Amino acid sequence: MGDLGKFFPLILMFVVVYFFMIAPQMKRAKKEKKFNAELKKGDKVVTKSGLHGKILEFNDKDSTCIIETMSGKVKFERSSISMEMTEKVNKAITA
Repeated sequence: MGDLGKFFPLILMFVVVYFFMIAPQMKRAKKEKKFNAELKKGDKVVTKSGLHGKILEFNDKDSTCIIETMSGKVKFERSSISMEMTEKVNKAITA
């Protein structure tokens, strides 16, 4: 028990770090990946930089999409689309 007792605080610390930091981050990454996979043409989106627009087309080769804004068309990485802001804007539109 003496040798195991020395490692118990280290094991406990790893468990706490896993449940409070690593697991929520993995859950968030999975949710964001699902959100990106469900995007389709015509969806209204907001990028992480705050640009509002509508998706015109996707390019699966280089993982980009073309977004139409009021001032023209812009090519963005799919990963730059903000899940939180897009959901807020779409919820406000439907409400």
